[in-house]
Amino acid sequence: MLHGKRILLIVSGGIAAYKSLELVRRLRERGAAVRCVLTRGGAQFVTPLSLSALSEDKVYTDLFSLTDEAEMGHIQLSRDADLLVVAPATADILAKMTQGLADDLASTVFLATDKDVMAVPAMNVRMWEHPATQANLQTLQSRGVHIVGPNEGDMACGEYGLGRMAEPEEIADAITDFFQASAPLSGRRALVTSGPTHEPIDPVRYIANRSSGRQGHAIASALARRGAATTLVSGPTNLPDPAGVNVIHVESARDMLAACEKSLPADIAVCAAAVADWRVAQAADEKLKKNGGGPPTLEMAENPDILATLAAAANTRPRLVVGFAAETEQVVAHAQAKRERKGCDWILANDVSPETGTFGGEDNTVHLVTADGVENWPRMSKSDVAERLAERAAIALETPE
Repeated sequence: MLHGKRILLIVSGGIAAYKSLELVRRLRERGAAVRCVLTRGGAQFVTPLSLSALSEDKVYTDLFSLTDEAEMGHIQLSRDADLLVVAPATADILAKMTQGLADDLASTVFLATDKDVMAVPAMNVRMWEHPATQANLQTLQSRGVHIVGPNEGDMACGEYGLGRMAEPEEIADAITDFFQASAPLSGRRALVTSGPTHEPIDPVRYIANRSSGRQGHAIASALARRGAATTLVSGPTNLPDPAGVNVIHVESARDMLAACEKSLPADIAVCAAAVADWRVAQAADEKLKKNGGGPPTLEMAENPDILATLAAAANTRPRLVVGFAAETEQVVAHAQAKRERKGCDWILANDVSPETGTFGGEDNTVHLVTADGVENWPRMSKSDVAERLAERAAIALETPE
């Protein structure tokens, strides 16, 4: 239901904060990853240790913690999640959100985010009914903040009325509904290749390249977050498996092709792996030894072309086939020729010259090559490249064939 979704939960100060513990449990049960920000007021009702134990992640509390800034700056913290949830959302934090104040970590994270926000109000009925609170809610809703609750019932202060925080199951349902409504690839199947391939020379040596797999793994995550049932066929990397993605680990190009063909049909295939073009025709069964006669002669054989094979599949060709062109010169020209040669729909061309730091790095500069022309994308993180590609793919698959 929420597999692969990343939720940043802001717990503010109010007696209803105890419900946030159960909310974390509910969200984790549905497959979401939850990271928590706890305000000073919230820490009067629940402890960082409790939230950390249930979320299985660090809890962030201090805007001015130099350690946290080094490990997870508040800007990154605000943008790593797919959804920010403020629960409980007290009258105080709703006012801060409305006014754009940034005097603690929670309010700063809200101001810095570019992601959707859901607020779950919890306060005394008189505070809820106050014109200032109602005006703040209207303002926040006009800015796109999603409001869940409050419910009517007995208050901790002894009064009765609207203001009770929605129950954890209700909030989890609202979050699930939000993602289902914003999942443009729901019902679609996606296939992604990632990482290098290792082509054996003998039992201890192999031919490989410098691909880290970061771009392919990020693309698989982005497609899964948009609702696609995603299979990632990955060569050897040091990366964790993306949440909510079916991962098949392979070694060689031939293994990768077999896994891809077994994973069809799919609506979209993105071949981001850096597949070795050549392999040793006959890998040695035993380790090759120095014999004093110089290096051995290795007879090479051409590896299967996974991108071209998927693009030419007679009955199982994905509707959208996307390849990558890792080039060191004439990047766009070579990518245009590759798109024609391989028969794929799109090519993402990138410069992998050593000075760019693309291989093994965090950023990428790509050019989207299609039958309609070339889009030059600005330099951005590999995660942002993945998000942009997933958005374009969702639009393309919405268009009738």
